[in-house]
Amino acid sequence: MVSIKKKEMLKKIVETLGEYPVIGILNMHKLPAKQLCEIRSKLHDEAVIRMVKKRIILLALKEKKMTALEEFIKDEPALLFTKSDPFKLAKVIAKSKTKAPAKGGDIAPSDILIKAGPTSLPPGPVIGELQRLKIPAMVDGEKIAVKKDTVVVKEGEKISVGLADVLTKLGIEPMEIGLNLSAVWEDGIVYEKDVLFVPTEKYLEDILKAHSQAFNLSINIGYVTKENVPFLLSKAYREALALAETAGIPTKETIGKLLKKGQDQAKILEPKIKTEQPKQKKEKQKEEKPKDDSKKKKEG
Repeated sequence: MVSIKKKEMLKKIVETLGEYPVIGILNMHKLPAKQLCEIRSKLHDEAVIRMVKKRIILLALKEKKMTALEEFIKDEPALLFTKSDPFKLAKVIAKSKTKAPAKGGDIAPSDILIKAGPTSLPPGPVIGELQRLKIPAMVDGEKIAVKKDTVVVKEGEKISVGLADVLTKLGIEPMEIGLNLSAVWEDGIVYEKDVLFVPTEKYLEDILKAHSQAFNLSINIGYVTKENVPFLLSKAYREALALAETAGIPTKETIGKLLKKGQDQAKILEPKIKTEQPKQKKEKQKEEKPKDDSKKKKEG
């Protein structure tokens, strides 16, 4: 049976859900209390964070018909309320994150890459640790060097104790301490983290690429728009000109090329005509000789 305190909490959460147009789902798993206080301070003007029991969150979402957010309620969830743009909020959250060393059992937030080149480590047992982790290493002077770029763990995979120790020795801090924003609800639309945290530059790049592809398609299929009219006219002119030249149709634009084409063809034919004329004369003479002989025989 739900206690009076829980009922009051549920009522308060439901009311708050109605006050804000943008609702975020957070996963607070392994977020230190110190960092949470700092983040709350940074987001004071942007958002409100409420940490409540998972069951209360689910009941509140059901009551407000926001069940599309249920699948993002995992581990240690919290609600984020804001009147800010979801993408602006995501950018603020991303900037508030800080780097931290990995511990055994941590989940890699992204692919962890060890770059080729010298390290700060002197020769010693650590070279064996690197090789056991399939990191190609060698002694280069007074330091250990990594032979080639190596991805030691992929996004979503668990970091082993041995790898965490090596990463710390190499000064690599792959973990991010900060709010883990799983999804955001706005006007019935759910934006997941893989959409929220796409860099602005990537959006601009995709828009420009889409515009270029659409423009090229409209040119190729002859679909007329305000933007492509000059290009379509230019294309039509070039194609008409090429057709007229191929068909030998004289126009103001083609007459020069047609005359030159005729001149070039005449030059090619000229040597052939000269060689054929003597042959024709000889053949004619041969044909005329028998006729003369027959006349002489008749006269005799």
